[in-house]
Amino acid sequence: MNDITQVQASPEDLSLVLTAATQAVTDSMVERLAVTGANALELVDRLNDEETREALLAALDAVTRLHKMGALDTLVEVAMVVHAARTAVSDSMVERLFAFGEHMFNNLATEEVATLAHVGKKALEDAVDHVHEAPVKPGIRGTLKMLSTPEAAQTLQFMLSFGNNLRERAKFIQKSDLS
Repeated sequence: MNDITQVQASPEDLSLVLTAATQAVTDSMVERLAVTGANALELVDRLNDEETREALLAALDAVTRLHKMGALDTLVEVAMVVHAARTAVSDSMVERLFAFGEHMFNNLATEEVATLAHVGKKALEDAVDHVHEAPVKPGIRGTLKMLSTPEAAQTLQFMLSFGNNLRERAKFIQKSDLS
């Protein structure tokens, strides 16, 4: 047989419990309960929308995959770093960054720089085509023969001159930075 004793509540006991519950609940508690219930029903209603449900399930699947790969912690850390950087950046830092960007744009967005970039690109394309067309002469003799042409001597002279001028200008920049 069943050893569990059943407790019989009398109608008076139930009435006392209902009266105590009614007296314990304040108006603000009832209001919060009503708002919470309305929000819960709105959420359930939105979950009935097929697109919302599919999006939520896809997001949950993605979070699960991130967790299984161990990337969820990394994603949270990246978000924390971005938030910290955003918090740390002051208005003056942003202003200086934009001023720097504007200065660089004004200096680099010139006709001369555009022409130089175009000429440089074309020279690289032509060099690639020339290397593919010219037969390769391996060994030291082939290299010496290639270096003995006037064009090779002019190119080497140009590269050396460019390097020397660049080095001298870098020294000038370093001296002006130290002052």
